[in-house]
Amino acid sequence: MNLAANHIYPVLWSEDKVLLIDQTRLPGEYTMVEISRSSDMAQAIKTMIVRGAPAIGVAAAYGMYLGSREIKTSDRAKFLQHLEAVADLLRQTRPTAVNLFWAIARMLRTAYEEIGTIDEIKITLLETAQTIQAEDLATCQAIGDHGLTVLPQTLGKLRILTHCNAGSLATAGYGTALGVVRSAWREQRLERVYADETRPRLQGAKLTAWECVQEHIPVTVIADSMAAHCMQQKMIDLVVVGADRIAANGDAANKIGTYSLAIAAQAHQVPFYVAAPFSTIDFDLVSGSQIPIEERDAQEIYQINDIDICAKGAEFYNPAFDVTPASLITGIITEKGVIKPDFLIDHRRAVA
Repeated sequence: MNLAANHIYPVLWSEDKVLLIDQTRLPGEYTMVEISRSSDMAQAIKTMIVRGAPAIGVAAAYGMYLGSREIKTSDRAKFLQHLEAVADLLRQTRPTAVNLFWAIARMLRTAYEEIGTIDEIKITLLETAQTIQAEDLATCQAIGDHGLTVLPQTLGKLRILTHCNAGSLATAGYGTALGVVRSAWREQRLERVYADETRPRLQGAKLTAWECVQEHIPVTVIADSMAAHCMQQKMIDLVVVGADRIAANGDAANKIGTYSLAIAAQAHQVPFYVAAPFSTIDFDLVSGSQIPIEERDAQEIYQINDIDICAKGAEFYNPAFDVTPASLITGIITEKGVIKPDFLIDHRRAVA
């Protein structure tokens, strides 16, 4: 596997276990969590030790292999039955990220199609998980380079705004939205990244800013509510965000706050791009209204670092994602190129 793109890899296979960067401890503490069981992988995904749709997919693939390793039977039918149970466990962790379900389905298909012994199935599952990881890294590098084609050529070095974290930490490495940023920085087209802090879990402030600092990319963190003001003041040339699921019509689900960012971008005539692997497109969904939206614990809103910040007695609503209509999206940057939301279906047919 080519791991030379950058030095941040949230999911790594090491001898007989998975190593995860514990993203809940960044930026203050860089620690690795060892995962040897499928149930521990499910918990790591659910509690956001690993997060970001592509990274969740890679982690789930390894979780499927770990689960297969726990099955003690020589009966093929019983083995596959137990593997289906592992798949169900992993599916229940994060309902919005389509890469999770895509990776699990691919691992199951691999198991059913492998005609060898149980041990040979297990070996093939590990190889498939490693392939998924390698493919995602290559995909993100391609997304970053295709993103160079959307950078306004009439301007010099650009100011790019992003939301949440769609970088190395959210993928196998390099990133989707931050992949575009990295490629722009490499080509000396980038002046600065503006990173929305991304309430309530502050992934922009904690993770995106951390990644940029590691690679000496100039970054300014702003509160989510400042984005429209920055656009009004002509501080932003381009918005690039990631996505956890994209419907067939181009509607895109991403971290909560993305929709309002897209509205502000349209109002100020700032191009708004979504960067995501083609596998993030769920062609089974006609529109974004069908995308399931995960609602997380209210504690994420009323507490920061175990300190209550809200009045007791208040009620809370904590959807983790929102859906940006295709009409607000300038283009979707994939490893296959930049696609207008209206042409997703046509592009699928062209590459089928």
